[in-house]
Amino acid sequence: MQFNSIPFLLLLSAALILYYCLPGRRRWYVLLAASYLYYLAAGAEYLIFIVYTTAVSYVTALLLQRRADAENAELEANRDALTKEERKARRAKGKKQRFRILVGGLVLGFGMLAVLKYTAFVLSGVQLFVPSLRIPDLLLPLGISFYTFQSMGYLIDVYRGKAQAERNPLRFALFVSYFPQLLQGPISRFGDLAHQFFEERGFDGARFRAGLARTVWGYFKKMVVADTAMIAVQALVEQKLTGAYVVLLILLYSAVIYGDFTGGIDITIGISELFGIRLKENFDRPFSSRSVKEYWRRWHITMGTWFTDYVFYPLSVCAPMQRLSKWSRAHLGPALGKRIPVYIATIVTWFLTGLWHGAGWNFIVWGLLNCLCILVSQELQPLWLRWQAAAPRLSSSRIWGCWQAVRTFLLMGLIRSLDCYRNVPLTFRLWGSMFTDFNWGEMLGSLTKLGLTPADWGVLAAGILVLFTASMLGKREPLRERLSRRPVLLCVCLTLGVIVILLFGSYGIGYDAGDFIYGQF
Repeated sequence: MQFNSIPFLLLLSAALILYYCLPGRRRWYVLLAASYLYYLAAGAEYLIFIVYTTAVSYVTALLLQRRADAENAELEANRDALTKEERKARRAKGKKQRFRILVGGLVLGFGMLAVLKYTAFVLSGVQLFVPSLRIPDLLLPLGISFYTFQSMGYLIDVYRGKAQAERNPLRFALFVSYFPQLLQGPISRFGDLAHQFFEERGFDGARFRAGLARTVWGYFKKMVVADTAMIAVQALVEQKLTGAYVVLLILLYSAVIYGDFTGGIDITIGISELFGIRLKENFDRPFSSRSVKEYWRRWHITMGTWFTDYVFYPLSVCAPMQRLSKWSRAHLGPALGKRIPVYIATIVTWFLTGLWHGAGWNFIVWGLLNCLCILVSQELQPLWLRWQAAAPRLSSSRIWGCWQAVRTFLLMGLIRSLDCYRNVPLTFRLWGSMFTDFNWGEMLGSLTKLGLTPADWGVLAAGILVLFTASMLGKREPLRERLSRRPVLLCVCLTLGVIVILLFGSYGIGYDAGDFIYGQF
């Protein structure tokens, strides 16, 4: 059930009516029921997987909490009888016991994700040596990567003492299955959502209007920009056109992924605002980034912080890494030695990030290329600082900043094209053709052969211009915040947005609601 489908809009409308008809303390039941109805619509066979993840996370968190509470109670009861060393030893013993419980929960949670998502990928490699091996066709439940990561992050937070285990299984089930963010995030933390789900609050008209505006803006991005551009992208991929066509694909797919993913997040956040729930932002004008590292601080923010908090930092400071750091400093020198653990942690993090996006070598290479760009940039930082000192006016000029943004945009678009072709050798060959096949005239003369009419190209160009203008106007303050202070202007923009979507969006008889790209992850 896609966000841009009639059944979803009917479900959302019914949920909103029931939500505001019930007393505040009971409204979360509507969200839970809507979430499971939404998931049930994707396929009854998928329901067992989200129930499994919910049950594993719920039980594991309770075991962690009970172990921690019992440990604290015991230490408090024997506070005067135990020495400092004895208390320290008991805490270390308790931490080991809780760590074993955590590992068990993570294995059960991530294990199911790994089996369903990566079995075919692993067996396809084995099949090269055992041609008779049969690869099973396993189900891949909707949003499994998102709700698994969200649930496992919750377990780690309970283990670290940053969150209290939820004792009500139905309340916890809502955290795992909350339907607006189930399809593509953002990846939320339990502490950010729990109080919002269950607190009593009245209807907030200003917040509702802001949520409606955000939702319409998301539909504009998705249906007018992303779905239109995707028609040409699919034609370019299917025909494997070279040279200038590859450049065109890079530009168009940047519009597709931005309109699709940020549009989907806008819809998610907007719908949540309709219910009075505020989710974390997942994007912050990523195409204005001046480096790859900055880009990943602005793009899919919640995924980046998840991998940073739960993979990069723990891996960087774990005992084996500390021993490696000590050895590296002694044998490779302090300068290089201190960077070795950071390199390893960065490579592992980006390898897993690529693998999370999909079970394919194109995603793994995509992750490692991002990693390479970041590490090379860090190593060249001293040269950049020297150049900055030698040419301060140029390095701080707006022209240079624009060049950095354009360079980063093109580089990320180039790497992102691995997602389109899904074949690493083919992608590399097509990259090379940009410098050997000078067919710009041919490309410009055949735009209408890519599935779009001149009118479609005009709508797409206008839509991209609107996105760019909105981004520039929202540089210091999001445009929606400005509009929210002027209700009349907000209503006008909402009306115009709906008209534009109806006139130029992809919909109607025979229209198959386009899947959101991140729904496959």
